[in-house]
Amino acid sequence: MRPIFLALAASLTIAGQTPAQTDADTRAIAAAEAGETGMEAVDPLEPRDATLLTLEDFIWVARPIIIFADSPNDPRVAEQLSLLADRPTPLLERDVVILVDTDPAAQSAIRTALRPRGFSIVIMQKDGAVGFRRPSPRDVREIIRGIDNFSFRQEELRMGQ
Repeated sequence: MRPIFLALAASLTIAGQTPAQTDADTRAIAAAEAGETGMEAVDPLEPRDATLLTLEDFIWVARPIIIFADSPNDPRVAEQLSLLADRPTPLLERDVVILVDTDPAAQSAIRTALRPRGFSIVIMQKDGAVGFRRPSPRDVREIIRGIDNFSFRQEELRMGQ
C-alpha cells in the first residue's frame, strides 16, 4: 500500500497545498501506514460486489479478478470462490482483489466495459488492461502463473516488491 500513499502525498504537494496542509497530510499518511486509520480494515480477498465499482478504482493499486455469471446461483461462482479461498497467500502477494458480478440486469460499469457472456473469470493488470479471460473456473496456480507473466509483475519482481 506504500505506493498509494506516496502517490497521494505527491499529488497533494503538486495541488498547491500550504506547508501546514502538507505536514498534516504527511502525518495522516504516516498514521495510515502504521495502521492508525480509524477505519475498518478491508480484506482484499473478501469478494466485493462489482455493481458499485469501476475498473478505474483499481488502476495501479490492485489486480482485480472479476467473476461474472448470469445468476448468483451459478455453481461455477461458488466453485471459483472456493478455489481462490483455498490458496489466499499467493493472491495477496500479487495485490489481487476479488470482484463478483452476477446481475446482468444491473449493467455495472465493469460488466459494460468487459462485456462477458455467461460465466467467465477476467484477470486485470494493474494498468487497467485485461490480462486474460477464462470461460470456466481456474485454480490459483494457473491464475498466479498468468499474473506472473504480466509485464508490470515482472518489473515488480525485478524491483523486489
